[in-house]
Amino acid sequence: KILIHQANAKMDYAMISRLHKLYGKTDYDHAIAPMTIQEFGNSSVATIPTMFDLIIKGEMKGHTFKEKGNIVFASVGAGMNINAIVYRFP
Repeated sequence: KILIHQANAKMDYAMISRLHKLYGKTDYDHAIAPMTIQEFGNSSVATIPTMFDLIIKGEMKGHTFKEKGNIVFASVGAGMNINAIVYRFP
């Protein structure tokens, strides 16, 4: 699962599509990266924890975390700051 900061949906889809291509996947899998920008807009630094909370509570239709699954938390900020962490569920 990829939880990415969502300031711009077009940019986010492009980044995730590019990531898919790096690993030989040709189809964009919407189950991998949930999007909330259409519903909440650019919620700045709250985007990632909000999505995490919604998925944990079962309030984001079609999205769950798998046991022993990996989650990538990623954000891109002004000045090209890039932050990412990978977490593996127990």
